[in-house]
Amino acid sequence: MKSLSEIETTSKRASRATGFSWGVAEEVGKSVRILELFGFPGIRNLNQYYQNRNNENFENLNLINQNNKPSKSIFCPITLGVSFLDQIRTLEKLKKCTFERVAFPLLVLPFLSRGSEVIGKKILFKFDEHSFLINLNVNIFSNFFLKEFPSKAKNIEVSFLENEDTFSDEDWKNLYKLSEETFVEETDSLKESAAGAGLTDND
Repeated sequence: MKSLSEIETTSKRASRATGFSWGVAEEVGKSVRILELFGFPGIRNLNQYYQNRNNENFENLNLINQNNKPSKSIFCPITLGVSFLDQIRTLEKLKKCTFERVAFPLLVLPFLSRGSEVIGKKILFKFDEHSFLINLNVNIFSNFFLKEFPSKAKNIEVSFLENEDTFSDEDWKNLYKLSEETFVEETDSLKESAAGAGLTDND
């Protein structure tokens, strides 16, 4: 079994060999590492992307707007992912952004995951009929495991979710009330045995 370090290094070098700068290649290596760590077929999708890249003229998206559509062909997932990560603070303010015709959408996923960690918010990633809930680069919840990822996505939607409690105020009050039973009432003996108690000043 290949280590995550091997996966990251080989992905980075392969990306540089295909023409990406060392900076972008490094971002690709980190992203493929994340995919494999979370159980997604990162190496396979990266391989397929580079094989297709020689035959298709993928379009770069350098400046992301709320709604994004390629002028001629199909968006490159690597450039889109790097642009998303670079512009994450601005995009967060949009609350939601969409993309039409993106190649190998799985390769965009780890860039979103890293972006989620940067802004400290969950991100909902949807393409076609599939959904992924990205949680601060800690985990990704999806029902898409063990399925073959498509090489193209017709529509992608990225939503920035506000941080909210998953429980009601009533649930919290009930639990907190129960926790109060562990509180210890302060007594004179506790005061005397507390840190620093009983010390005398010899000066």
